[in-house]
Amino acid sequence: MHPVLLFQNLTWLFGKGALELTPALLSILYQCGIAFVIFVLALSFLRNPKNDSSPIVGNLKDLPKEVKKKLGVTSTNRSLSIWRWVFIALALSVFGFHVYWTMFAEDYNERFQELSYKDLRTRRTSAASLRGWMLDRSGDLGSSLAYYKHEPDGDIVRAYALEREMAHMLGSERGVPGLERTLFKRAADPTPESWEVLFNYTKKPDADRDVKITIDRDLQRYVAEQLKGKKGAVVVMNPQTGELLAMYSNPSYLLSETVNPDSFIKLEGDKKDNPLLNRATQEFYTPGSTFKTFTMLSAFRAGKEGTTFTSSPGGFVPFNGSRPILDANGGCEPPYGCASLNIAQAFEASSNQYFSQMAVELGRERIRENAQLLSIMAVDTPEETFQPKFLKDLWNASTPQIQSALAPRSSMIVTGPKITNYDIGLEGMGQGYASQMTPFQMAMVAAATGNLEGKLMRPKIEFDRPPQPYSQVLSPEQGAAIRNIMALVTEGSGGTATRVFGNVRAAGIRSGGKTGTAEKLAPVFDEKTGRMKLLKKTRRDAKGNTVEYYDPVMYERTDSWFICIAPLEKPYLAIAVVVEGGGYGAAVSAPIAANIILKARELGLLGLPKPAAPKAAAPKPAAPKAPKATAPKKKPGR
Repeated sequence: MHPVLLFQNLTWLFGKGALELTPALLSILYQCGIAFVIFVLALSFLRNPKNDSSPIVGNLKDLPKEVKKKLGVTSTNRSLSIWRWVFIALALSVFGFHVYWTMFAEDYNERFQELSYKDLRTRRTSAASLRGWMLDRSGDLGSSLAYYKHEPDGDIVRAYALEREMAHMLGSERGVPGLERTLFKRAADPTPESWEVLFNYTKKPDADRDVKITIDRDLQRYVAEQLKGKKGAVVVMNPQTGELLAMYSNPSYLLSETVNPDSFIKLEGDKKDNPLLNRATQEFYTPGSTFKTFTMLSAFRAGKEGTTFTSSPGGFVPFNGSRPILDANGGCEPPYGCASLNIAQAFEASSNQYFSQMAVELGRERIRENAQLLSIMAVDTPEETFQPKFLKDLWNASTPQIQSALAPRSSMIVTGPKITNYDIGLEGMGQGYASQMTPFQMAMVAAATGNLEGKLMRPKIEFDRPPQPYSQVLSPEQGAAIRNIMALVTEGSGGTATRVFGNVRAAGIRSGGKTGTAEKLAPVFDEKTGRMKLLKKTRRDAKGNTVEYYDPVMYERTDSWFICIAPLEKPYLAIAVVVEGGGYGAAVSAPIAANIILKARELGLLGLPKPAAPKAAAPKPAAPKAPKATAPKKKPGR
């Protein structure tokens, strides 16, 4: 039918809307025609897959094979059959290519996600429909994390209560998507668009598109304040449910800075502060003595919690000819000194020698098994640790998109047959090949000890998701015994954080934890230019020629760590704190964790009654006014 006649007929049927309906109808007719052609071809293929007859010779099956091979019709059929399969393979390849980029690339292809913001269609689609409000765990509109507001010119714009504090979790339209692009993503509409247009079909809008997440807005803001002026990260979760209560990485950035391409490129180019990096989930750190919690947990699982080891002035020598493993002060840790220690004493004193010997006693296979229970990837060789992997299925989430947006880098530990007992001993104290742990992972280790049933719960961000366990790590009795040992660090006479946690104990809150101090090589940056300092070096190549190259100038940075649980009777908090270059764990990170516990108590997050608000001081009685000075009365004369 001629397009003019078609348009006239549609105008008669549908009225003035025919201008929009014409291309819709043509699209449907085209799709139906393609479907009919495919149906006819498939039917002919099934009914007559191979032509075995000829109008001249007759039925080819009755001829000898030697004769059939020489016939032109046979060779022609064979050639056509081959090309038919080639055509089918090419068609499926092209179709599969388009299906992948249309249906799956947005969720699974990281490069596609990074560049999708440049697609004008994507940006228009994102702007075409309003997202719901993102509410914090209270569900109050007044505590919204993401919402809409009217601008003076009448425009409706997306606004954020914690634009800097929630930047890494919310994400932006550029780079890897965050909660903003995944929590509110609608499922694809199965109804073809052209069909909707032709028959005036309107999909009913979602009744409720607002989303409540597990983050506490006041706690998130407070955590960010604790890291002001520092580089590092804090993770706070509920070990009983897996709820993420707060997570912050500093330095951070403003979401508004990612809207402009120039400012976004500037953020990407800042290699000194690296504000786009989520240090809580994407950065590897050496965990130091906090990892002794993992070694202690592994000892309980192996039934070796009653084992004692002796610390000696010369350190622990894993095998003949090995270098010794020493305690932090080069001798034996106080308050017990060089003596035979049990696991509780060693944990309180943070004895390197004890936990190195325990790791060797446990062996690589037990370490591997326990690492996997705690979502730590155990690999065979150090080279495998350079291949970044992400735990996309770790999260308890409603969609794979949310899992991918929050997926942490997989922490790794080497347990292969080629590493020595010296290497295993270093891993037991949180050094060596155990030096690729994220703060998020160490919060998971703390959470496993804090769960009353001995389970590691899958972390979750959607408030209404029911809790899901990741693994059964400990028995309830083992968990209770470990929590009591962890309490020695914050309450014991020789605990490394006992003094720091004085205010927490004064508030009636029992806790347990572990300090950590870890050295790490880090590059030096020029303060003026912000560029990495490089050192010119030379080497000989395979032909003996001198080759010049540049290496970054490195320095040894001492990171401050602390992990803890509170309240000890039923932990509602599992906290991991790391401060880059902060020094001793008890000096910087432990005070931050103590402050977070007290703030959580104030916000009612500890399962304890909120502390009573201080009563307003009674007004002081007004001080009596001093009598006005007056001239002395003259005495009567005599």
